[in-house]
Amino acid sequence: MNCEVVAVGTELLLGQIVDTNSSWIGEQLALVGIDSHHQTKVGDNLDRMVSVLDQALGRSDAVIVCGGLGPTQDDITREAIAAVMGVELARDEEIIAKIETMFGGRGRNMPENNKRQADVPVGARVNPAMPGTAAGLICPLSGAREGKVIYAVPGVPWEMKEMVLEGVLPDLRERAGITAVIRSRVLRTWGQSESGLAEQLDEEIRRLDETGAATIAFLASGLEGLKVRITAKAHSEAEALAVLDDEEARVRRLIGDIVFGTDDDTIESVVLDLLRARQMTLALAESFTGGLISNRIVGNPGCSDVFRGGVVPYHRDLKQSLLGAGEIGDMSVVSEQMVIEMAEGACRVLDADAGLALSGVAGPEPHEGIDAGVVCIGVHIRGRTGGGASEGSAGNGFSEATTINLPFDRERIRQFSCIMALNMLRTRLLDLD
Repeated sequence: MNCEVVAVGTELLLGQIVDTNSSWIGEQLALVGIDSHHQTKVGDNLDRMVSVLDQALGRSDAVIVCGGLGPTQDDITREAIAAVMGVELARDEEIIAKIETMFGGRGRNMPENNKRQADVPVGARVNPAMPGTAAGLICPLSGAREGKVIYAVPGVPWEMKEMVLEGVLPDLRERAGITAVIRSRVLRTWGQSESGLAEQLDEEIRRLDETGAATIAFLASGLEGLKVRITAKAHSEAEALAVLDDEEARVRRLIGDIVFGTDDDTIESVVLDLLRARQMTLALAESFTGGLISNRIVGNPGCSDVFRGGVVPYHRDLKQSLLGAGEIGDMSVVSEQMVIEMAEGACRVLDADAGLALSGVAGPEPHEGIDAGVVCIGVHIRGRTGGGASEGSAGNGFSEATTINLPFDRERIRQFSCIMALNMLRTRLLDLD
């Protein structure tokens, strides 16, 4: 069975909204074993929508239509599906009652326009999940298209995801006769190229091709590194998870500690967990990143037990007056010694066990003779030794620094520096074991 995705909305064609829904739906289809060969975008025009749906049904067994289920005049997905099915729309009073209850819970009256969201093509049924005012639809076809089906879900991402997971995917699996359990695990990596990973895992991928035990795919994720997705199919949940556990161990042995987490882990959540496990606290000194790492850190609930705070000493004078960095001599503002002293100063001023500091030139022009893209990262950990790092200037821990050159624009230099700094701290914390 194969399923096509049609995203509806003139705003998608104009570039006013980026279509992330189709990508997510495609990923979910792959995870449950449903092929998806086409994705299409179409504007809010009835004739063009009907044409696109006709074309999709001509080459696919199922179509998921995303968007156009709202209460306004340009929300015409219901009308387009009814036209393709050759039926009328019928108003469902139960849906109206649900929408009225939602508005009542907010202390508001339901506008008359919202009744349009209760119009259902004759012969269709409503998706069991209805997190918002839009009712999702499951619309089986008849006649020459007997056995084919159209699903309609809203364009609001959180509503769409709930409907796809609870209503669309189970119905698709049943229609396709899929009884096997398909599970995936994503290994999050940083520090290797896609081609490099493919080379490291080449023999393992060949082995899996022969045995069919699992599959490996690479997903480039830009600022968040590379994902290695392992997928296994088995007769039961326990069997699938056992295959994933075995294959994850094999992959980790082959690619080493560039794996920083799994599935929904982020580099900052992993760093927080490592610090928490070691009963350590963290302080940041961010110059040209301007608090970007602090923002990533505080996005994690409960981080206050680890994160002491951050300092943004953008001007050279503040590096000296706040952190005591660069007080002696004519030290370059972008240097390894400067970021070491900034990290030590952050630990001292904010009373933390670990300090992470960055200073660099984001560009686009050079600064003090230093080219754009030159970034220095420093780590200091109080009261610990090991790993061959140099002793801190205060003699009460160790410090290390590195210099990197990033050939990007200003924003990407700043963003890439954040994850590289967090990964540097992660590897240093692992060295403490």
